[in-house]
Amino acid sequence: MTGSGLRSGELADAAGVNPQTLRYYERRGLLAAPQRSPGGHRLYPAETVTLLRVIKAAQRLGFTLNEVADLLDASRHRHDRRPDTGLPARARDKLAEVEQKLADLAVIRDTLRAAIRAGCDDLVACAGTACCPLPFAELAEGNDRADHR
Repeated sequence: MTGSGLRSGELADAAGVNPQTLRYYERRGLLAAPQRSPGGHRLYPAETVTLLRVIKAAQRLGFTLNEVADLLDASRHRHDRRPDTGLPARARDKLAEVEQKLADLAVIRDTLRAAIRAGCDDLVACAGTACCPLPFAELAEGNDRADHR
């Protein structure tokens, strides 16, 4: 680390990200443009390591980069934000999404288990029988509805 900040490589190593991630986050507005050294090197404040770790942790929790940007913006403007735009509200929304995905995965798991128990070994032949546990009809209907939107 230099006396006036971290170079790109140092920051990337300290935060556990790829150096190209820094430039991408700058373009996305997640990171402020860094100062430059007299030699033209990008110099980031030390607290940028924490910011990068926060961004990566939020992504691991399922937040998109757009959502992370909104959360960071809301935290920068705490005094004038609405109650429905902060972390608690966003975390509740993300939790609801995760719980829905888990429910969907449980249905998929149970259906696959039923297919294994039924001895389905040919998708086309299985789809033509009344005892087929695979939801071919519902899936086809769902795709048809999605096509008409």
